[in-house]
Amino acid sequence: MSDPRLAERKVPKIACVEDVQDAISVLEGRWKMLIVAHLYGEPVLRFSELRRAIPQVSQKMLIQQLRGLEDDGVVTRTVHPQVPPKVEYELTELGRGLGPVFLALLDWATLRRSLAAASEP
Repeated sequence: MSDPRLAERKVPKIACVEDVQDAISVLEGRWKMLIVAHLYGEPVLRFSELRRAIPQVSQKMLIQQLRGLEDDGVVTRTVHPQVPPKVEYELTELGRGLGPVFLALLDWATLRRSLAAASEP
């Protein structure tokens, strides 16, 4: 099914492109989409759980990406005053608003796999 908003805009208007560019700038980077995806799977994750969930990312980079997402209002960070410190992350309302984007990406991934399989000899 085609989205009527796409049919209305055969050629993207500059404002539309600027809005998309603004949205992408919040999520750009190698790890931010994966971080958000993991937070969709579990509503609250400790830093150590995120670190284990994405073993390819360095601790420094994970901290930077989480800070960026926090600055942009996508995740919240809660520090529990205990020893050792317990730091938890969860999606904000704005972050949860990305749900349709992730569903669309899942649909696209399925379509891509099926087209690739159909083109194989």
